[in-house]
Amino acid sequence: MSETDTAGAPHAAEFERWANVFTAHKAFSHPSELHGALCGRLAAGSRIEEDEWLAMVCEHMGLPESAAAEADDLSVFMNQAYEQTLAFLKSADMSFHPLLPDDDYAIDQRLEALVAWVRGFLEGMALSAGESLGEAPEEIRELIEDMVAISQVSEDQESDQESEQQLVEITEYIRLGALAVFTEFNPPERPAPQASTLH
Repeated sequence: MSETDTAGAPHAAEFERWANVFTAHKAFSHPSELHGALCGRLAAGSRIEEDEWLAMVCEHMGLPESAAAEADDLSVFMNQAYEQTLAFLKSADMSFHPLLPDDDYAIDQRLEALVAWVRGFLEGMALSAGESLGEAPEEIRELIEDMVAISQVSEDQESDQESEQQLVEITEYIRLGALAVFTEFNPPERPAPQASTLH
């Protein structure tokens, strides 16, 4: 296992956890799309109340709105996912990753997940930022244009070394792009005042 594989292992496990929840609740949508939508809203400066987030989860998964209240496992999992995603986006070590399957999946499945994540991200960002996106710095507007192009990519991708490398590069571009949007729309939080310690 290479270093990058090892670094990606926790993220791959996270995808499996989301996928299992989606399967258990017979959701028709893609877990990557919901994660993308959440990241898009957070990156554009929104914070979502628990009730609204769980309603958003149910809508994306094609479940009745009562599903989260009736299934404790769903609400607990999704509330933890929300907190964890926000913490990763805020993290100074840039450890944030889009929710995507690992290299064990076929390239077309990984591309499908990436396209779904980008579509979700764009949708979430548009919901939160709306017209203010048009006033964002040029590099953010260019990034959004690139994301729109990526969201329209066909998933019928033949697997070869070159396309594998391209997918890795696009994924990293999207990852850093999401962090750039987050930095743009979320002013740094003031550090909490240090409590004086008694010696």
